[in-house]
Amino acid sequence: MSDFEGLKALVTGGASGIGLATARLLAERGATVAVLDLDPSSVDEPLLGHRADVTDDTSVREAVAAAVAGLGGRLDVLVGNAGVGAQGTVEDNDDAEWHRVFDVNVLGMVRTARACLPHLRRSAHAAIVHTCSVAATAGLPQRALYSATKGAVLSLTLAMAADHIREGIRVNCVTPGTADTPWIGRLLDAADDPAAERAALEARQPAGRLVTAAEVAGAIAYLASPLSGATTGTSLAVDGGMQGLRLRPEAR
Repeated sequence: MSDFEGLKALVTGGASGIGLATARLLAERGATVAVLDLDPSSVDEPLLGHRADVTDDTSVREAVAAAVAGLGGRLDVLVGNAGVGAQGTVEDNDDAEWHRVFDVNVLGMVRTARACLPHLRRSAHAAIVHTCSVAATAGLPQRALYSATKGAVLSLTLAMAADHIREGIRVNCVTPGTADTPWIGRLLDAADDPAAERAALEARQPAGRLVTAAEVAGAIAYLASPLSGATTGTSLAVDGGMQGLRLRPEAR
């Protein structure tokens, strides 16, 4: 499939997990892809790696400028994927941690979009896709801070879609369920019983397993593709049925 042939894409948080899977898929389908990450040292060709700290506006603007220059002065697709996790109830994280996670997960997307919009406005096919989460719309235990940031990402996506539709820029997001990513891997490693914790996370999703990074990447690619040119202001669930399905217990 070559629906991205000739297009230029930028993926934040693209050195691992969902971001790396997305960057590789877009490249396989014809795009020239630049990756922004705190540590892009592991990014291999054909991807173009650039260091950026999404909590620093100057760092973001400089990295976007360098990335766009490396892409030939054009940008058609932005995937806002950089983010961090957080655990606990509202009592378990202090103000500093709330500010830190919002700074990465929400303002990081704002800073990146702000730096990319002047370039996207010049594209005949402009698309922004944010990585949100099922935590934006489903109440999950021990995820108060994380859920609050992803709720903000969902609202941000809808507002941006309205703001930029007349400029020809589509804005959508994906809402993954629990995905088998490095962050989840670290949570499992830190658990008292990693096998039991993984089984609990798998059982929480009707499909009975974790979502793969490749599956999320496929959804992102769909929303970013010219083939979905009439799709904007949409949240696409990739959650194994977690949000919408209510299954009865299996008969014993």
